[in-house]
Amino acid sequence: MELHPRGRTSTPTATPIHGSPPLHTLKPLRRAAFYRLFALVYMCGLVALFFHHTQNLLHSKTLLSISLSFSLLFSDLILTFMWATTQASRMNPVRRREFPENVEQVVEKKEFPGLDVFICTADPYKEPPITVVNTVLSVLSYDYPAEKLSVYVSDDGGSSLTLFAFVEASKFAKHWLPFCRENDIVDRSPEEYFRASNHDWSYSSEVGKIKMMFESMKSKVENVVERGAVSDEYITTDEERLIFDKWTDGFTRHDHPAVIQVLLENGKDKDITDHSMPNLTYLSREKRRTSHHHFKAGALNALLRVSATMTNAPIVLTNDCDMYSNDPHTPRRALCYLLDPRMIDSQLGFIQFPQRFKGINKDDIYGCEHKHLFHINMIGMDGLRGPNFVGSGGFFFRRALFGGPSTFVSPEIPKLCPTHIVDKPIQSQEILALAHHVAGSNYENNTNWGSKMGFRYGSLVEDYHTGYKLHCEGWKSILCNPDRAAFYGDAPISLIDSLNQNKRWAIGLLEVAFSKYSPITYGARSMGPLTGPLMGLAYSQYGFWSIWSIPITTYAFLPQLALLNGVSILPKVSEPYWFFLYVFLCVGGYVQDLLDFILEGSTVHRWWSDQRIWIIRGLSSYLFGLIEFLSRHIVSSTLSFNVTSKVVDDEQSKRYDQGIFEFGVASPMFVPLVMAAMINFVAFVHGLVQVLRWRDMEGLVMQMFISGFVMLNCWPIYEAMVLRSDKGKMPTKVTATAAILAFALYASTSLIFKE
Repeated sequence: MELHPRGRTSTPTATPIHGSPPLHTLKPLRRAAFYRLFALVYMCGLVALFFHHTQNLLHSKTLLSISLSFSLLFSDLILTFMWATTQASRMNPVRRREFPENVEQVVEKKEFPGLDVFICTADPYKEPPITVVNTVLSVLSYDYPAEKLSVYVSDDGGSSLTLFAFVEASKFAKHWLPFCRENDIVDRSPEEYFRASNHDWSYSSEVGKIKMMFESMKSKVENVVERGAVSDEYITTDEERLIFDKWTDGFTRHDHPAVIQVLLENGKDKDITDHSMPNLTYLSREKRRTSHHHFKAGALNALLRVSATMTNAPIVLTNDCDMYSNDPHTPRRALCYLLDPRMIDSQLGFIQFPQRFKGINKDDIYGCEHKHLFHINMIGMDGLRGPNFVGSGGFFFRRALFGGPSTFVSPEIPKLCPTHIVDKPIQSQEILALAHHVAGSNYENNTNWGSKMGFRYGSLVEDYHTGYKLHCEGWKSILCNPDRAAFYGDAPISLIDSLNQNKRWAIGLLEVAFSKYSPITYGARSMGPLTGPLMGLAYSQYGFWSIWSIPITTYAFLPQLALLNGVSILPKVSEPYWFFLYVFLCVGGYVQDLLDFILEGSTVHRWWSDQRIWIIRGLSSYLFGLIEFLSRHIVSSTLSFNVTSKVVDDEQSKRYDQGIFEFGVASPMFVPLVMAAMINFVAFVHGLVQVLRWRDMEGLVMQMFISGFVMLNCWPIYEAMVLRSDKGKMPTKVTATAAILAFALYASTSLIFKE
């Protein structure tokens, strides 16, 4: 195995010793046979459904009946397409298991490959620096050879506040790393460790000392953020003064030179026990108002180039700033695959750990666990070509970001090549000069960065786009899903934050879905003759996410408006074949979804929350995302990137823990939700009154059932409109606006139905 100077490796290959213990196992899940059989039966039901729709359309004689039949047909076509995309990840689900304890028996310690960790942040007020510090400290203290580990922090906000936090963190790390190592600490995020209550207090004096140091550092960082500037009282050395002198009057977050600051250097900086420290480097790439920055993907590519000039480790981990490491052995788990020659020969490009979140309330009212996205779909895709990249918790071969397995896209500078061996100290003048050069705002002009090389541009969801393009180029991926979460992050505890995040994802996914690289066409052709069509469908489930809004909106309003006008648009009870076909398709789909949740260790309550938030998103973030994408696409405007706030309000947090929905702001996205809640309530009550009057409602039973089901899902909205008085209630402005629009919608449709 060829080694870099200072212990880094050019290519992470390792041949297991003969008779050595296994590094991992693979087990297909038995549920696949049931899923395939059910898919066949369900598909027969769908064929019958469209036969029924076609009959209705052919026998429609008025413009109204044609419009109603076509609306239901179009909505059910979309539902069928999206159902097909979900089945793709159910055809061959697999479960893997790793044995990280066997890694050192398979390879010598000196053969551990170098690991570069990328962590991105962008706003010290939405992403508190102390949160990012905890994440960085948790990966700096990995159970991994220090001389092989380098951590790079990208600050796209160009904030001196963020840099100050890491100057302080680098000092604290010299105490924290040996403390974790000597006491075999598992929770290596200081915040999480001190928050726990089940520590061994036999060394309590040492714990108390470390905790005081952490609280002191935290207090300094939070005070600086609150003041908005790094004052002289916090600058203790001339070297630090030179660092912060770079923030001049003309330095803004959108217009500033590149800032690269090495805070810890391996071989030079030692901890308090005289052990060498890993590398820690702060980067804020150059920005100019006239340059295009490509959001997070641009920051990651700058990190990829800067790290290549300094360490060029063959393995790269990308991690979100709020996703702290929950297991110090995580890199060894990844090595169970990355060091297996059979995996390397099988075109392995990256290992993906699922995102998990702490602080989610008991029933996960906003669906922030994303059970489908991070668990159910991933184990299904793992049985094909592998899971998609989700932006955090991904261990990449650096080589995979430079073209396909059988092709190689050469960077414009040979020293950026993944096989380049760095033979100079990272703070040498030559290295730093090159690092500043490749972090320049115009460096990527007329290059392959973002198109054929690095993290891919062209979408707000750079993670989805990058993983998808890597699979199209021939790479495979593997899901590593240990019982103990590898990473934990923060989930939004406000409904509007959750919906805004989902809207941004919806827009970014549509950018890929309607591009020339659409997964339903390009992806299905590019990912192999056997797995390509299924992978194309699996990726389409994400890409066309927001078109769920069309059938959800249709079924949230159309049957109810027809019910209010006494018009039957769904099968009658007296038509048992078609009536029970609808029942089977509806109940069958929901039961299979519930089964997925239960088999993946979730609860019935969380499943209910997930399907409820699916309806809520369909009427808000998916709908608005689709509208915004279409409007922006028509006028060819530039999309913006909004950072999700990680700041927590105490009262808001208390309501969230109690399972109470947070509205509070007069967002336009809440208006369709309130309209649906009002119209479904009125329609259901109207139908109930007609039943009590012994009116013939035989043809409207299914429409009443749909109204009642939507009402059940709308309970948090009714509660927020009528029963609550706290700050998180539904704003009166939203309720009034929705009431006016709902009445206008009813009045206009009544005229149409009467005609």
